[in-house]
Amino acid sequence: MRNAADSALIVGGGPAGAAAAIAIARAGRDVTVIERNVGPTDKVCGDFLSTEAISAIAALGVKLPSVAPITSLRLVHGKRSATSQLPFTAAGVTRRVLDEALLQQAATSGATVLRGHSAHRVLQPAGLLRVDCGRLGQLSAGSVFLATGKHELRGAARASRGTGLVGMKMYYTLVPAQTAELRNHVELVLFNGGYAGLQLIESERAVLCLLLPASRLRDAGGRWDHLMQSLIGECPHLATRLSGAAAALERPLSIAGLPYGFIHAASPDDPPGLFRVGDQAAVIPSLTGDGIALALSSGTLAARTWLQHGNAARRYHRGNAALITRQMRVATAIHRLCRSGPTQAWVVGACRLWPGAMRLAAGWTRLR
Repeated sequence: MRNAADSALIVGGGPAGAAAAIAIARAGRDVTVIERNVGPTDKVCGDFLSTEAISAIAALGVKLPSVAPITSLRLVHGKRSATSQLPFTAAGVTRRVLDEALLQQAATSGATVLRGHSAHRVLQPAGLLRVDCGRLGQLSAGSVFLATGKHELRGAARASRGTGLVGMKMYYTLVPAQTAELRNHVELVLFNGGYAGLQLIESERAVLCLLLPASRLRDAGGRWDHLMQSLIGECPHLATRLSGAAAALERPLSIAGLPYGFIHAASPDDPPGLFRVGDQAAVIPSLTGDGIALALSSGTLAARTWLQHGNAARRYHRGNAALITRQMRVATAIHRLCRSGPTQAWVVGACRLWPGAMRLAAGWTRLR
């Protein structure tokens, strides 16, 4: 970086970090992205792009090579289901494809992208912030954008608590009849203590994402095959969808300690130049499908604030919280209803009687 005091260092090359890098580089400012993965990789994410995310990606100048359109929501519990058109057209695309397209756009826009390097710690001496990047040494910058997703960085951990939930993900090739049934839908299957999301992505593969209590995984001996046997026995819909399906990964992707409902609150103790973006700024329940939109929005807002006001991280955090607090409260309430055994059947029954409730819920949990 040419002038450390006037530069930005972004830790993490996911949607939030890449969005910030693109905005800063387009303004002609010096920005470096540290990304731990050498090449494209899968992430524990539902691979769902809401209409807000699609618009934000287009505004960043990124054209995705292929997506699976999604126009309907199907809610399932036991043998009962409810279906409604979404109030927007969404898309299914893997993080492998999305993240790579965004990072390439960041590099094309003029950002320096250093791949295959991990950040280990943020140091906050007087003046410049420093990030310990292993063999790259300590990189200094006037401002640091934390875009490490749900993973904490020493010296700058979030003030959040886990919810005791585990997220898991697997890709499948379904039999043709089940692919046809799933096409253009995102399905939310409720089970004891959690839910599963199922949709198509590019090349018409299916992605299954699970959110469940850690205790349920322990009861399965920590084994994916035992867990799936249990869920298929409980959820006839999953049994039908996955009948004859071929898993596309050797083992599932997983993550624990999900702090759903977290929003970083601006504090006088925050270093002026430390901007939290993406899941470092807020973690919305996954059933909304708006996590990517929030990540892109936070990265762009943080970059815009930095370009206009310099090291005004607290100003950015206040603005970001104001933007998403209402959405987060609604999403958290729906998330709790859909996880609670006593209310799951009631939720699906109510949506069968009034499918418009699903459209309203989808609209209320969008980024405004």
